[in-house]
Amino acid sequence: MNDHTEPRRTDSAAASRDTGEGDDLGPLTIGRLARLTGVPARTIRFWSDIGIVQPAGRSASGYRLYDAAAVARLHLVRTLRDLGLDLATVERVVTRRVGLAEVARAHVAALDAEIAVLRARRAVMRSIAERDGTIEEMRLMHELAQLSARERQRIIDDFVDEVFAGTDPDAPGAGIAQSMRRLPEALPDEPTTEQVEAWIELAELVSDPAFRERVRGMALGPAEPVTPAPYDSQAVLDEAGRALDQGIAPESAEGERIVDRLVGPDVPAAERARLADMLERFTDRRVERYWQLLGVLNGTPPFPSGVPSYEWFIAALRAAR
Repeated sequence: MNDHTEPRRTDSAAASRDTGEGDDLGPLTIGRLARLTGVPARTIRFWSDIGIVQPAGRSASGYRLYDAAAVARLHLVRTLRDLGLDLATVERVVTRRVGLAEVARAHVAALDAEIAVLRARRAVMRSIAERDGTIEEMRLMHELAQLSARERQRIIDDFVDEVFAGTDPDAPGAGIAQSMRRLPEALPDEPTTEQVEAWIELAELVSDPAFRERVRGMALGPAEPVTPAPYDSQAVLDEAGRALDQGIAPESAEGERIVDRLVGPDVPAAERARLADMLERFTDRRVERYWQLLGVLNGTPPFPSGVPSYEWFIAALRAAR
């Protein structure tokens, strides 16, 4: 018989109270021990067979007999089993081959891990319910949400290591490598649907070869050093953003006037084109989405997208005459 076939016990509050602990009970048969403790006789017999509760001796007829110490041990065993400890661990505790505090600490860690998994599962199911997802989406979300912090970090580290392999530390885009690794150590205890979906989207994004190639292009930078025309990043966001809101075309006369204000009217078209090439290398909606997803996972405030403004600015630079 093994742990999986351990007989189920029947609780008996009255029997548990009538233990007689502290009294001189004398030799106890399994039947009487069962009545005193509320543990079924077949369970006591099973625990005796595997050495957890040893009989004090045997009757003339060969039946097992127990003493008062067996009553106390049975209460301890029952309590440990109710707490979810397996029989092998219980046996080590009652035979004092391992301390109860040590077992409790290990059990707490195991319970914490189990709770984290259950919370992740709940978040996945909540997300599926809200978005009416497919079975395949649910499978993927379930698998990725259950990854350990180390396994999640490894996915991102593998992406960064491949994309930035052999790049010059002084290259214009190389500085983003470490920032791209910044995943939280674990999903929150109560992950939101948005956080679960953010992790799924992020994992899919970094596995896309086209995305990897795009980020690597940023990291490598141009083949030759480029000294772009000066410009103010915030001014680009403000001016180009306003142009987008007002429906101003990049190639229009008003678009050219905006570019003049941003880079200066004396910057020639060739220099504007070089600036557009440099900006285009570092302007990508999917890369910006990567940062947005990291922000969701790390609990940082969302930031407005700047890519549309820069796309307008790049088009206006190229349209300059």
